[in-house]
Amino acid sequence: MSLDRGLKEEITKKFQLHEKDTGSADVQIALLTEKILEITDHLKRSPKDHASRLALLKLVGQRRKLLDYLNSTDTKRYQTLINRLKLRK
Repeated sequence: MSLDRGLKEEITKKFQLHEKDTGSADVQIALLTEKILEITDHLKRSPKDHASRLALLKLVGQRRKLLDYLNSTDTKRYQTLINRLKLRK
């Protein structure tokens, strides 16, 4: 359940801060969000897959830590990222 190379490159280009950016918090959060959505869909089809459920919880925690870091360092970037990813209602 990993992202294919094309989708990963597309997300990276969409959320990168500059041309050579591949690892900023924005890109990492966007990639984690896509993985979370993929695993969530999988768990809807396979509700007894507890290993995937654990992986989902770990990914959500990792994304939460990155979001907290981004909020503490650059709140404006945090707000725009949340709006772009539609994470909050």
